[in-house]
Amino acid sequence: MGTEGARALLERAGTLTLQTGNLLNWGCLRKKCPSTPGEEVRDCIQKTLTEWSSKISQDQNQETREVLECSVAQAIEKINPEERDELKVSAKLFIVGSSSSSIRDAVDLACSALGVAQLDSVIISPPPVEDGTNLSLEYLQPYWKELENLVQNKKIVAIGASDLDKTLLEQLYLWAQVKPSSNQVNLASCCVMPPDLTAFAKECDIQLLTHNDPKELLCEASFQEVLQESIQNMKANNWIPLWLLRYSVIVKSRGIIKSKGYIIQAKRNAS
Repeated sequence: MGTEGARALLERAGTLTLQTGNLLNWGCLRKKCPSTPGEEVRDCIQKTLTEWSSKISQDQNQETREVLECSVAQAIEKINPEERDELKVSAKLFIVGSSSSSIRDAVDLACSALGVAQLDSVIISPPPVEDGTNLSLEYLQPYWKELENLVQNKKIVAIGASDLDKTLLEQLYLWAQVKPSSNQVNLASCCVMPPDLTAFAKECDIQLLTHNDPKELLCEASFQEVLQESIQNMKANNWIPLWLLRYSVIVKSRGIIKSKGYIIQAKRNAS
């Protein structure tokens, strides 16, 4: 059936959940080294959609599912419960076109995909603010409150922020019930950690990490483009990405990445 079947299923669905599974199991992705995080995401979406659509049978084509799950069986890898204590499961959640309420969905799907009860750490990257507007505590608060609920419900152990300067990190720290355990800093914007940020983080026991993610890892136009390229004659401009979660599973004693992948959710606007 291939892309025709995939297109028919997508045209009847309201929500798409795409899981890449463990990228380290994907021979085709392992050989190529994408030059940017954005390219890696596009590559992963395209290869998952292409592989998934090639496996759709005539029977499946007749089905109607409100939530369509797109994944490749051989890449999905759950964590062995006996090994759980030896592993650290971390995630970074990029909110694209949805509200703070989608954070719970993202965390639940990540736990389910990996076969774990909780994530050890989640770093939040809220939607980019409009041009000319500065990121503020008020903007961050609904996202942080949702993360705090998940910590209280034992779905997440530690929560972190991304791209906060010293002033905003201090405001968040003073306001929050569950304090940030980390703050990611983009080294493209500062080659050296600002001394005031370093001093505050040390004083409050906040770990400063570096990253090279763009402000928008997956924008609406980019998602629609890769959907169009992967599934021919697709009405891709009806699909809006809601969020993207990137996870990694690390062997604590050796610092080796055992598993890495993406989970993406998108919704279809009725045309």
